[in-house]
Amino acid sequence: MTTWDIMIDILVLLTAALVLGTVAEQLRQSAILGYLMAGMVVGPNVLGLVGEGAHVRAIAELGVAMLLFTIGLEFSFRRLMRLGQVALVGGSLQVVITLAIAAVVAKLLGLPIRGAIAVGAMVALSSTACVVRVLLDRRAIESLYGRNALGILLLQDVAVIPLMLLLIALAGGDTVLGAAKVLGRTIILGGALVGGFVLLLNVLVPRLLNLERWARNRELPILLAIILAVGSAVAAHAVALPPAVGAFVAGVLLGGSPFATQIRSDVGSLRTVLVTLFFSSIGMLAEPVWIAAHWHVVAGTVVLIMAGKAAIIWIIVRLIGFTHGLAAATGLCLAQVGEFSFVLAELAGGRIPLIAPETFKLIVSATLVTLFCTPFLVAAAPRLADLIESRRLRGRAGAAGDGNEAEAPDAQGPDVVVIGFGPAGQAVAHALYNQCRDQMAVIELSPRNAKTARHYGLSVHMGDATHLDVLERASINQAQVIAITIPDPTDCRTIIHLCRRLAPGAVIVARSRYHTYRWEFELAGAREIVDEEEQVGLRVAATARKYLARPEEPPEVDSA
Repeated sequence: MTTWDIMIDILVLLTAALVLGTVAEQLRQSAILGYLMAGMVVGPNVLGLVGEGAHVRAIAELGVAMLLFTIGLEFSFRRLMRLGQVALVGGSLQVVITLAIAAVVAKLLGLPIRGAIAVGAMVALSSTACVVRVLLDRRAIESLYGRNALGILLLQDVAVIPLMLLLIALAGGDTVLGAAKVLGRTIILGGALVGGFVLLLNVLVPRLLNLERWARNRELPILLAIILAVGSAVAAHAVALPPAVGAFVAGVLLGGSPFATQIRSDVGSLRTVLVTLFFSSIGMLAEPVWIAAHWHVVAGTVVLIMAGKAAIIWIIVRLIGFTHGLAAATGLCLAQVGEFSFVLAELAGGRIPLIAPETFKLIVSATLVTLFCTPFLVAAAPRLADLIESRRLRGRAGAAGDGNEAEAPDAQGPDVVVIGFGPAGQAVAHALYNQCRDQMAVIELSPRNAKTARHYGLSVHMGDATHLDVLERASINQAQVIAITIPDPTDCRTIIHLCRRLAPGAVIVARSRYHTYRWEFELAGAREIVDEEEQVGLRVAATARKYLARPEEPPEVDSA
């Protein structure tokens, strides 16, 4: 194959991805689904416009390396800590438990133990790219179930590297000693690679980026960023490690430097191209004829995976302390199999064969179907949470009506009710603390934030403020001022409606994260709207004004 043939294949893939990605966006779906469809349509199993050549696989491998490099740039343990127990505890438990259960099921279905573990590793991962994109499109990334999903996804991204190493160790031989030797060799080579990266990134790169000439010429830093991103993958490949491992390690090491943001920006365009080719090349793996012939097996596998993952995450998030509705919504968001599972599948199905070709086809087909279902699952998540919480509250009300002891509302209601005790709610409480501490109540759904509110000595009502019963139990009808600080616009609008209905005389002050929603909130019944975008603009202007020259105040002249 000539160089021009390779270029034509890349051009065809990118053109198809552009067209079908646009179609997907017009249908209000993730563009990633369009990229997957593009690879399937122009690939060798449908139209055959692009052959399944080694160059396409190499580009795909480089694409996932770039994806992990940028994830490494954004990764930090501080960010994990901010996401709380759901990320650290919930994410770790989810990966381990899902892997174990999936491996047991695969073993019972007849797979050898090493292949069963490999299948478990693939099923354990969800799709960061698809879920985050859909959550952002729906403006739900700051909702509690969105933050829970983000925390677990971040931990899963980190888990890709040890899962790769696990598969390499499993391919080391039939004995434990053989696997240990392979794992030991991998760790030693990986340690040497990390040492080289540390030396390079802490000695050479800072000196280059601080050069005065480099500050004037933006081309040289961009070239350096691309060399670091691609070179880390090449270096890992040179020592027989997965290129994605080297790229991720380099990204993490660079992520702690002051140059991380600029490097992420510099490699952005190249990352877009390579990641698009990565998803398109994944679509090329799909075999529609095989899927049609084995549709019952594929459908059964999809249902088993999605129901199992959703149930596991539901239980874990519930045990951490969230309500059944939030836990179910989080599980539904993460019920699919992710893009990095394809990396593990290609590793286990080709380079270090751990699974049979038929198993490989089944896993790839089921993964593609779950990815296509992801936008619908994320859209259904808040509706499922509302349904579960409504039934739970109706059941509790019924139990109270049967004569069971129920929590009675406060005899004297609060003057101020703060709905949502995240950073914004905490700022409200702090500002009003001395004036009305004993007359202030908080409605909060997150156990972590509720604990913070109790630490302030405030009255806390755990529950979802979009439900009438929760507001009634907080004696919202006796409040003089209601401060709604939650960022989700849909929930905020619903809460304003309910508060206006229960407390028609109260002053409702609502936070509007986006300017486009302020009029909806006013129509819903809010008296005052704090428009974040407007406030940010005013603060930026005020700060800029301090540094502008004032004509009425000429600069002082040194008399000397």
